[in-house]
Amino acid sequence: MQEEIQKKLDEVIVLVDKMLVSPDIELDYEIPKDFMPEEESSEVPYIVLNYKVHQTHTHTQKIPIKKIYMKKSPQEIANLITFYIEQFIEQIESVESGAQ
Repeated sequence: MQEEIQKKLDEVIVLVDKMLVSPDIELDYEIPKDFMPEEESSEVPYIVLNYKVHQTHTHTQKIPIKKIYMKKSPQEIANLITFYIEQFIEQIESVESGAQ
């Protein structure tokens, strides 16, 4: 079971990295080695998103990979994570440029 979960998370990482190609985005994956979705006490993996705005400052967002997501396919998880990242970037850009 643990190998299946690790394989799925590894595939998610590859898919997200392929979907998000931008010099302004840096992703750090924090995946605990003992992650077990069925255990309540298990630490949840997450992605730290660092987004550089106009090369002057960085905004950071922590995106959890929730246990419920483990029931989805790697592609579905990657799509969901990518959506969260795109939403975060849109919010930052809206604030930076002034909402219109």
